Amino acid sequence: MRRIDVPPVWLLGFVLLSWLQAKYLPLGLSLKGGFTGLLSGILIGGGILVVVLAAVEFRRHRTTIIPHETPSALVQSGIYKRSRNPIYVGDVLILAGLILRFDAIASLVLIPIFVWIIERRFILPEEDRLRRTFRADFARYEQKTRRWV
Repeated sequence: MRRIDVPPVWLLGFVLLSWLQAKYLPLGLSLKGGFTGLLSGILIGGGILVVVLAAVEFRRHRTTIIPHETPSALVQSGIYKRSRNPIYVGDVLILAGLILRFDAIASLVLIPIFVWIIERRFILPEEDRLRRTFRADFARYEQKTRRWV
């Protein structure tokens, strides 16, 4: 069960929900237009960029990117200077961009639900592991770097 309990699977589920909402339950709501298309592209592209930058930092430090595993290094460089969880920030940007791309306006309510699930299922347990593993280093990092942005 742990294999499928990873953030990309949750993201895919929320993307699927928003696509289904747009296709079968549009509720007469629409933001279609050039600006919405541009904004969705910026959000999706920005989200992908943030995820890639974060993954590069994990690789550079030769530590795991898997949420349920204990990392061998505390990554604080690159994009991790700005956010303790840039991959999840990227996921939220991607979700928001796809919701706009699908014109699934009613699904915008899924964004805070997704954030809540990710925080409870992944961020809090990850931070607990980091706190136990890196003690003082994580305490300093936690003080100077925000959880999201």
